Amino acid sequence: MRYIRRVSAPDGRSTRHSVHAVARRTEALVNALTGGGPDGPAPEEVARLLREHGESEPLTVGPGDVAELRTAALALREVFAATGTDTAAAALNRLLARGTGPLRLTSHGGDSPWHPHLDRADDAPWGEWFLASSCLCLTVLLWERQRPPGGLCAAPGCGAVYVTLGSGVPRRYCSRRCATRERVAAHRRARALPGGGPGGADRC
Repeated sequence: MRYIRRVSAPDGRSTRHSVHAVARRTEALVNALTGGGPDGPAPEEVARLLREHGESEPLTVGPGDVAELRTAALALREVFAATGTDTAAAALNRLLARGTGPLRLTSHGGDSPWHPHLDRADDAPWGEWFLASSCLCLTVLLWERQRPPGGLCAAPGCGAVYVTLGSGVPRRYCSRRCATRERVAAHRRARALPGGGPGGADRC
């Protein structure tokens, strides 16, 4: 079960429940839960990520919780893998129909700012909470921007998910490292072509 820490901000508000914060948490957890072996990461690693993204002690994550979280993460990858806004919306609609409860507001008994939930209760299992909260934030991102809320990294051999939080040109890579690696690879491929040396067709 989950425990929500008391808000300590003097104005009673917390950015931990913002769409951007939940989107970043979704990105980190989906990548951690789907990027390893068939059993997913160790419970201790998942607990560490949850703490990094705002959950606090007492926090208990067991193997069964990891399995449920991994099932939710694999379902959420369908949204990130969508090739356009319509397909991303369709994927989200499927998840909203099968994996969430009615929209409600909660302050966790006064221990947090009022914020929306789509899970069935404040003490819902980790997997249900993760799927519902992630669907909610990805839905808002798609609604606000009218484009997919994220994607899969275009770097060969990566496949990590990323969320798109800014405006401008849509992202193609999960990180600056992957983008730089692909630019270097493209530059080397161009240099390998006839006339690809200095002054030739090696610009990228």
